[in-house]
Amino acid sequence: MTKKKLISFDLDNTLIDPTYTTFVWEIGIPQLYAKKYNISISKATRIVIGEYKRIGDLSLEWYDITYWFKYFELPGRWENLLEEHRDKIRPFPEVKEVIENLVQYYNLIVISNAAREFVEVEIKDVGIENSFTRIFSATSDFQQVKKTPQFYKQICEIMKTEPSDTIHTGDHYEFDYLVPKSVGIKAYYLDRDGTKPKDSFTVKNLKEFATLIKKPFSPL
Repeated sequence: MTKKKLISFDLDNTLIDPTYTTFVWEIGIPQLYAKKYNISISKATRIVIGEYKRIGDLSLEWYDITYWFKYFELPGRWENLLEEHRDKIRPFPEVKEVIENLVQYYNLIVISNAAREFVEVEIKDVGIENSFTRIFSATSDFQQVKKTPQFYKQICEIMKTEPSDTIHTGDHYEFDYLVPKSVGIKAYYLDRDGTKPKDSFTVKNLKEFATLIKKPFSPL
């Protein structure tokens, strides 16, 4: 059977439960900040989160842990922070079953805004890295946030596939749904929390996504 179609997945909040990244960014870094400046954890958290918001998720710095360690002048190495909390990395319950099924029929890739330092640790620790043909970090590999039509066109060019032969899903309504859809990719919005009205391109989990794509994108 020839694999003709490509499926791309976002990573955090799509394949991987956000517990790990939330802990690193919202607990681990504030703890280091509090220790460095001898202030309370609550005050450190307010300062750190405030700085994240000031930068915003449209900036490369938002995703760059090396930037924040330097910016806050934190003690220790960022690698140690990632390593200390690896036990918190876990996929969503349906992920392994869905990936094991889809990889039989499709080429699978990951495209994430997360820096490669996070991507490689998370994918490896949940044991699904061998199911993906390529793993892309928009911020590390392309020095851009995954928000532009050109980014998705580049991915299709690299993978030697047409947008019309590509499916993408993720949890960010703009980056993972509106933008890829604008270049002809069949995009599905993963809305685990039910924040958007239900339609034929909105799914609540990846099992529902896998069921939906079988009919319009059957490789048989």
